[in-house]
Formats: sequence, C-alpha cells, structure tokens
Amino acid sequence: MIAIDHVSMTFVGREASQTVVALDDVSLKIRQGEFVCLLGPSGCGKSTLLAIIGGMLKATAGSVTVGGTAVNGPRPNDMAYVFQESTLLPWYTVLDNFRLALKFQGIDDASWRDRAMHALSAVDMTQFANHYPKQLSGGMKQRINLARGLCVGTNVLLLDEPFAALDEQTRMVLGEDLSMLLARTGKTIVFVTHSLAEAVFLADRIVVMTARPGKIKAEINVPHPHPRSPDFMLAPEFGEIRNELYAILRDEIRATVARMREARDAAG
Repeated sequence: MIAIDHVSMTFVGREASQTVVALDDVSLKIRQGEFVCLLGPSGCGKSTLLAIIGGMLKATAGSVTVGGTAVNGPRPNDMAYVFQESTLLPWYTVLDNFRLALKFQGIDDASWRDRAMHALSAVDMTQFANHYPKQLSGGMKQRINLARGLCVGTNVLLLDEPFAALDEQTRMVLGEDLSMLLARTGKTIVFVTHSLAEAVFLADRIVVMTARPGKIKAEINVPHPHPRSPDFMLAPEFGEIRNELYAILRDEIRATVARMREARDAAG
C-alpha cells in the first residue's frame, strides 16, 4: 500500500549552521491493512516522514507511492491525517465540523450526516454530535478527531502522536478503541509515537529510527492479533518486546540528549 524509496529530507536555513538533515535514505514498505508505528527519540524525523507520506512535505530526495501512485501533494481521497492537537473548529458543533470535512471531499448533502453519525458511533460519541469543542475533554476531542479521520473513508490513516497530550489511562483506552477499529475496517495505519508501551500495544510492526538524521535502525514485529485487550500488556511477550525496543533505542536517546546539551551550551 505504501512504498517509501530512499527518502531524504534536508531543511535549509538562512545560514549553513541552521541547515538540518532530518532524514537520511529511508526506505520502507507497508502492507495493506498493516498497523505500523514509527518510534524514535525526539527530533529523529518521525513526523517529517509522516508528512512526506501524506504529501504535506516534499522530500529532498527519494519518492513515496501510495497504492502504486506517486505522492506529489496531499491526497485527501486516499489518506486521512490526524494530528496531535485537536483541529476541530471551535465555532462549529461536532457535526458541523464533520460536514465541513466531508464537503471538502465532495460528499453530497444527502449522505454526509449518515456517514458522520456512523463514524461517531464507532468511537461512542454520537451523544455529543451537537456539542461545541469547548464543551469536550481532551480525550473526547481526540475520539472525534479519530472518527473524522475514519469518516472520510480513505484506505490509509496517518496519525501523528494523536494521544500524546492525554493522560496514560485515556491513552490506553483510546488505544483499545483504535485496535478494535483496525480489526473491523482493515485500514492501513501509520502511527507516530514516543511511547514504547503504546507502540507495542498497537502495532503489527514497529519501525525504530535513529537519532537525527533519521534512519531506520530496526523493525520489530508484534505477533499478536487485533483487537488487543489490556490483558495483552500483562503477557510476557509484551514486556519482552518493550525491553527489546528500549535496548535498541537507548544509544539513540543518549545521542539526542548530548546534542541538546551541545546546542544549549553553544547558545550560551
């Protein structure tokens, strides 16, 4: 479904010292219906890679194809994007936010409401259809953002740390919901996270990235079917995979911390 071929990304600053190589020669193939987590230290290029897949950034080198077609810009009919922060417009109700999203996709007025309510039902939020975002908690907003991503009916769902701002308990509950939705819909999902536990709980495959410039250091399969219940977190294999991930990431995290210290000291 998704083929990333030798992708590199350099952000050029006004001065040579401000130029940042975010990604270096990344290649990855993601199968139809697979849930892949991108995991790595802060600043390693996870979100940059997701933005390139989604067509919101153009890579300096390399290419991305989705469904066999090259990605040269956003493709809202093929890929839905869910951000870390809520993107609900505060002056619209939940339902009106859905109507706007579906209008941009060309969905006719006769069917948008049914699609919106069906998506809200999938995340148990139909009773809040006429609420405004300010009336909702952070977890409720992210459920709705997830539902909106499902509502547009794309085969690919891209999620950039959608649960990062939430408490751990809410994150795990939403993770259960996402696992159930994956089992029902068969969507291809690429999910960026910093959380080892979240990656193990959600992913079919975890792609571990190095410190900047981001490269793929390892790929870990999680051989456990969806949907996943909280009992999976108590299984020996859960702890074993999490420990393996930490061992792989430890040196990359140290490299990132060292670079941050150097930048702080240089700044004075």
